[in-house]
Order: sequence, then structure tokens, then C-alpha cells
Amino acid sequence: MWEGVYGRPVRSNPMTHDEHGRGAWIEIDIGNLQANFEKIRAELPARVGMLSVVKAGGYGHGAEWVARCALDQGAFGLGVATIGEAAPLRRAFPEARILMLANPMPEDFQPAVELKVTLCPGQMETLERMEHFGRGRGEPLLIHLKINTGMNRYGLRWDEVESWTSRMRTFRHVRLEGVFSHFAMSDEADKTSAILQMERFAAVLEVMKRSGLDPGLRHLCNSGGFLDLPGAHWDVVRLGLLPLGVFPSKVCRRIPGIEPVLSVKARLAAIQRIKPGETVGYGLRYTATCERVMGIVPLGYGDGFPRVRNEGEVLVGGRRAPLAGSVAMDAFAVDLTEIPEARLYDEVVVLGRQGSEEIRAEEMAALKKSVTYDLLSGWRGRLPRRLADPRTRG
Repeated sequence: MWEGVYGRPVRSNPMTHDEHGRGAWIEIDIGNLQANFEKIRAELPARVGMLSVVKAGGYGHGAEWVARCALDQGAFGLGVATIGEAAPLRRAFPEARILMLANPMPEDFQPAVELKVTLCPGQMETLERMEHFGRGRGEPLLIHLKINTGMNRYGLRWDEVESWTSRMRTFRHVRLEGVFSHFAMSDEADKTSAILQMERFAAVLEVMKRSGLDPGLRHLCNSGGFLDLPGAHWDVVRLGLLPLGVFPSKVCRRIPGIEPVLSVKARLAAIQRIKPGETVGYGLRYTATCERVMGIVPLGYGDGFPRVRNEGEVLVGGRRAPLAGSVAMDAFAVDLTEIPEARLYDEVVVLGRQGSEEIRAEEMAALKKSVTYDLLSGWRGRLPRRLADPRTRG
């Protein structure tokens, strides 16, 4: 099925150049993505829907690929952050429900109507502007209302529910289809703040019920909440990172068989033999103490690789090769001295598995001194995305 929709899978053949002539690329394993969604779906009660969050290009994996896989697995809908992200998804999936999760700007109203995107306001002034806009067009705007239960970023405050519920009951051109909130910390061992947010969300729903305001669909969980807080599943869970095969923290519950989807690969673009006392790269940050063999990887911080010096490793021939010197915009060096069989154009795995070795997103995120969300969504567009050939799986 994926052939024809996404093109034929590309083999990891060292002699196959990508469409931009670079020896570096990203591989997406659709088989793992499908399997991950199936395992997640099996863990969810049948009554609970799944919203696939595909903002930031599906966390760097390709929004349309992730979206199609999620919808094939019965996802309730898709979540994005901007109208710009929603437009290509609407063209690809004319009937899919799409929620723009960020608080909308006034200029988002008209394109949201045209693209049939559900907006998620969390400010009373935004709601009033939407009511005015809806009145002008003679048709209500559909919304999921965002509640601030403690993250203090977007949303109507939970402890002002009596006031805003009263105001919302006067609206005639904004139609409430759902109510949601967002955990500030659901994937750590200490659940104190998450439980407090759950209690506040439940209290908001109770006030809405008493006032006769139907909340519609209720949702609170992200990936961490889905894994560790089943009491917060409500009607829909919003999943972004987990289907991609990366768990949101070290301590959250594991689902056996969840596997990473994204790999970053390159080919050795040059091999240099250097003598004692010679240096490598910008700033002379590495000096050889004896004869060394350096491989040049054509990928750098301009592609999203961390800008580090003499830190980190890649995989060559199924073995780990340490970085030497500074990472530049387009290239970095690795020490191949202990891998004498390495040859020009050999495949280098920057992120992913090669043989029995694996560099996981968590390891590279630590190198970047950041989190996996940042690492995965930070790979730049100049790295072409390919579908992995299932025959090359380890």
C-alpha cells in the first residue's frame, strides 16, 4: 500500500545518490510506525479515541507519512500547531478531523473555515472575536476549548470556570465540540502535579455539566499521561512522540515491542590519514598523538546534528567510531583507526541501528544537551526523507 502513495522504498545502497546529490539522508521505517500504532491501539480501551499529533513535520518524521499511518489505524484525528501545517494535510486527507492545538490568531479564522480545521481557543478575547466572526458569516465556528489547569501557558483558568462558563453560554456562533487541557509533567515518577491537574480538569467538567454547557469530547493525556495515568484518558488521548518509537522519559511505563522509526544515515565522503601532531577541522580542536585514520561524514549542524567537539559516536561497519574535532555546518570527522575495513562511501549510521549496535534518540539528545522532542524535530529539511527498505532491517 505504501508504494504508489509514497514512492518505492529506497534501498540503502551506497551507490544510490539521493535527489539532492548529498550523501546523507533520513530513513523512515513505516513498518515500525505501523506496528507501534497497532501496539498502542491494543492498549487503549475501545471507547477512547487517539489524536495523532503531527506538528513540526510529524516531529521530523514527515507529517503526511505519520498521519496516514495513524488514520489507517483508526485515529480520531490529527493535531497541528499552525494553519500552515494543516493546509497540506487537508489536501492529503480531505475527510480527516484536524485540530489546530495552539491558541489561534484572528487571521487564522477564515483559513480555518476554508480548510475545515477545528480551532482550540484558550483566551476569552479570542472566543469573543470568534463569536463576532461567526456572526458575520452566519455560521458557527467549531472549537475545542483549552483549559489552563496548571501549565499556565494557554487556556482559560480552571478556577474561573463559573465566570467563563456563564459568558460562553451566551455565544451563538461558536460551537463547542470538545474541552481539553495539557499536562505540564506527566512522564516523571512524581505524579503530584499531574494528579492536581486531573482533579482541576474534572472539577471544570462538573461545573460545566451543572451549568448545562455540554463539554463534548474530553481530553487531557499526552504520551506520558497515556502510559502512566489511565484515569485521565477520558474520551481521546493525544499522542505525538510515542508512536515514533521513543518514550517520553526514562521512568514512564514501557510497551514491549515499541521500536524507533527514524534513522539518520550518511556515506563516508572522504578518508584522511594524518600524522602525529596534525590537527582536524576548524579551530584545530583535535590533535593526533599518533598516526590516525579519519573518515569524513557529510552532515553537520546545518542539518541538525549537535555542534559538539570531540564528543559522540557514529556506527561504521557495525562498530562505534568516535567524533574527532569540531562539528562544522556540513561535515564532521570520525576516527576510523580501529575500523581498518572501512572504505570510502561506506554507510555511516548517525542515529539508528547497524548490526548489533544502536545509537538511540536519547543518547543523541544527551549529546545535544536537550530532549528527544528537540532532537527529532530539529533535523533540517535539506536532509531528504526516504522510506527504509524492510529488507535492510536488523
